[in-house]
Amino acid sequence: MDSMNISIPEKLKTYVDEQVDQGGYSSASEYIRELIRADEKTKAQAKLEALLLEGLIGETTPWTEADSQRLLALAATGR
Repeated sequence: MDSMNISIPEKLKTYVDEQVDQGGYSSASEYIRELIRADEKTKAQAKLEALLLEGLIGETTPWTEADSQRLLALAATGR
């Protein structure tokens, strides 16, 4: 696993430490990884919603199995 050093103000460090203590995380790194995963999930959901809206307002075409597979692949990768 790679490591990354970040600098944050004391107020944020205190907040992270509190979240670790209260949230059952074993370390600040675990808490930050969870935040990043949640951010990835939020962005993937937003992209999926945008694609679905695009499909709803776009030209009507028959739905195929290939369309289903493409949508599942997009949801899985968040792209």
